[in-house]
Amino acid sequence: MKGTLCIRRAVACDMHRYLRSLGQRGASQTKALQFGLKGALALLFAGGSFAVAQDSDLPPEVPDTFDLATAKAYALENNFEIRRAIEQIEEQEGLIVEVKAQTRPSLTLDADYQRLDEGLSEVVEGFGTAQDNTWGISLNLRQALYKGGGISAALKAQDLTRESVRLFLESTIMDAMLEVTTRYYATLLARDQIEVEEQNIALLEEALEDARNRLKAGSVSDFEVLRAEVLLANAKPALIRRRSAFRVAIDQLRQSIGYSNYRRDSQNLEKIPEFLGELVYRPVEYGLNASLDAALENRAELKRLQVIQEARDAGLEIARSDYRPSFDLIGSYGKRKSSFSDSFDDAPEGWTVGVVASWDIFDGARRKGRVRQAQSQLEQARIDSESLRLAIEVQVRQAMSEFQEAEELVNAADKAVEQAEEALRLADSRYEAGSINQLDVLEARVSLTESRTNRLEANYRHMIAVANVRRAMGLGRPEE
Repeated sequence: MKGTLCIRRAVACDMHRYLRSLGQRGASQTKALQFGLKGALALLFAGGSFAVAQDSDLPPEVPDTFDLATAKAYALENNFEIRRAIEQIEEQEGLIVEVKAQTRPSLTLDADYQRLDEGLSEVVEGFGTAQDNTWGISLNLRQALYKGGGISAALKAQDLTRESVRLFLESTIMDAMLEVTTRYYATLLARDQIEVEEQNIALLEEALEDARNRLKAGSVSDFEVLRAEVLLANAKPALIRRRSAFRVAIDQLRQSIGYSNYRRDSQNLEKIPEFLGELVYRPVEYGLNASLDAALENRAELKRLQVIQEARDAGLEIARSDYRPSFDLIGSYGKRKSSFSDSFDDAPEGWTVGVVASWDIFDGARRKGRVRQAQSQLEQARIDSESLRLAIEVQVRQAMSEFQEAEELVNAADKAVEQAEEALRLADSRYEAGSINQLDVLEARVSLTESRTNRLEANYRHMIAVANVRRAMGLGRPEE
């Protein structure tokens, strides 16, 4: 177990380094990082809860035990939103390669052959012979020297876009971790609610047995037994609903981590692992001012929009570059058919080199339109950044409000359970003494069940509220 924990920490650290390095490395290195992450996660499943499948086309077998750390680790590798965000980085790497190609020379090999009609063949008497065909072959090179600053601006824009995609991946991972955490806790809640309902039914069955014994002794009437039977029958549908909710929670968790159970064998199709962990209240403190400051500093979404704003600024520079001239270096080396001989060896050959300049004087206001578009896109990026800043502040305040509510509910639920347990103890004592009837005892037991259910839900809401506050603050990374 200790070794598995170390592996999980190593995977989390590897993912953190992976996120930081994506914006600094090329496409081939990005693939290597992805391969390294997959290898680390495979090691986790080999030494953790998941058993590695023998057939690579099938997912791992359903484990005997399952915990939140393993769920998060599996989601890092298999969650569909994370996988899609990683592919967007790969797509951006391809765009960067495409833009960088503009800074490199292009080399082309051209060849031509033409057959001429006799009417197009002219020759001066005494000089050469009539030619009925012509051909040529050349190797051409072209290198951009200056494009009005557009190439450097495009490279800057693509680098910034790559950084924005990396930040999108980071926020996607944090959202996925929050979803996995929420659904894992929901699974624990459904599991514990089943236990509470089973305890309630056990208490009601004891009450029914006691009533039957008292009926045999002549101390109670048939009505007391019938009432106990009705309460027991009414309690069973709740247990059925809890068990159904547990199955649904498991499937929702499976969807969040990306576990596709394509196995149709009986051992995996309906197998339910033992979910580790408890819904326990752990007191924590968060301040509103500190939470707001942390959110504005840590949120990847806000950093992403700031990067996009810089990229839009570079896009404006690209649009303005059309107003400036462009210069290309050109050169070629070739061989063409001689006008005086059909022999390949007699064909002249040689090289040419030069500079080509181009400057659009009037293009029907096309450049003006592009500049206006780029200016509008830059302003939209600024507006989006301001809007997101406000949305993050509202999200933090809402999360803090839900956290405070959860704190109060936990305290109230704990007090209610203590009172319900004491009330049941007194009811049992008074019932044994004959001062109250069985209905009062049954009502006390139902109240205890309700109080325990409320405490479970309060603990669940508190744990979810803590997770939401941390996500709002930008603290939901895998290694945290």
